[in-house]
Amino acid sequence: MKILNLGALNIDRIYQVEHFVEPKETIKAVAYEELCGGKGLNQSIALAKAGADVYHAGCIGQDGEMLVNLLREYGVKTDYLRYSTGPSGHAVIQVNAAGQNNIIICGGANDEVTDLYIDEVLADFSREDMILLQNEIPNVDYAIRKAHERGMKIVINPSPVNQALETYELLSIDYFILNEVEGKYLSGKESDRPGEMMEGLREKFPQAAFILTLGENGAYYFDAKDCVYQASYQVEAVDTTGAGDTFSGYFLAGLVQGRGIEECLRRASMAAALAVSRHGAAPSIPDLQEVNEILEQEKKRR
Repeated sequence: MKILNLGALNIDRIYQVEHFVEPKETIKAVAYEELCGGKGLNQSIALAKAGADVYHAGCIGQDGEMLVNLLREYGVKTDYLRYSTGPSGHAVIQVNAAGQNNIIICGGANDEVTDLYIDEVLADFSREDMILLQNEIPNVDYAIRKAHERGMKIVINPSPVNQALETYELLSIDYFILNEVEGKYLSGKESDRPGEMMEGLREKFPQAAFILTLGENGAYYFDAKDCVYQASYQVEAVDTTGAGDTFSGYFLAGLVQGRGIEECLRRASMAAALAVSRHGAAPSIPDLQEVNEILEQEKKRR
């Protein structure tokens, strides 16, 4: 099964700070880095590092060669990328002393994903394949409709949450990958309790399966009948940027490889734990050999 990831590619401008800047405040960064990012790019790299056959589609600017090179370096197929005359998308990221982050995104070339472009890309994929979508590019609703018409398995990570989600044909989605903010929003529940979120999501989308990630509180897989919990692996968090993308890529790679849900959750959780112990988004994603070796060590310690 091929995985088509139609998603954003960003140049991440990362500022290490003692604390997040407040209104009317000027602060000095402790350090600065420029790295490749975007939820789409991060998830494609995680998929490739986890052994999946992944194709990335999206738009980049003339300044985006570093993005293409990184994707290719890790084995992501870039045949469907399209160049724009403007700048690539970019993100301004603050990372505080506790390893938490906040992010401002500028769409740039990511905003040039058109219906026509989506049609051209999807022409090469079929019901044997899977499409992965996030919510950082335009025309996600169109991509859902057209992928559904082709019989593709559809996965959405609805991040960032916004009102546009209300217009998407979400009953066509096969898998939702959500954190607690996205889960609460889509479930329609006011409660932060996982059980209530799960109840609301099952009621609204009975056709779908869900992966609900809760950071240090672990993750759930659930559908209309089953529910599986995976505790998180405790590490010292250095930078949480890209942790969810790492989890998503590893889980989906395991799924298309025919692994059981418990194993998919276990590998994804370990990969995410390793990612948060390092700086950056894409550079922090571990490779499959490292994940497997550490899981084997953890198994022997039991």
